[in-house]
Amino acid sequence: MNNSIYNINKGINKSIEFRGLRAQYIWYFAGLVMGLLIVFAALYIIGAGTIICLAVTGSAAAYGSLKIFSLSRKYGEHGLMKAAAKKRLPKVLKSYSRRIFQQFTFKNTSHEK
Repeated sequence: MNNSIYNINKGINKSIEFRGLRAQYIWYFAGLVMGLLIVFAALYIIGAGTIICLAVTGSAAAYGSLKIFSLSRKYGEHGLMKAAAKKRLPKVLKSYSRRIFQQFTFKNTSHEK
């Protein structure tokens, strides 16, 4: 039997990369595997056939891993968090009163005397 050795390269100030997955996507993939293990066990305990359990978890594993790898390629190391943060920003700020702007105090930054 062949022993496989997987190298995890981590340079100075670089995030971990494993088989094309970078940074937080490794954790997402591990969560996917653990979730699929729980789903398989639940289906097996309920009494579903082994073939059905394998089909459901296999298709979910294929879809989930393809989605995680595509997100890793599309957004990169920190891009997914930036995209999620950008979606939470409001498109427009509405103010119906001048009161909030009157509370600001502006310093005179000109150096004129």
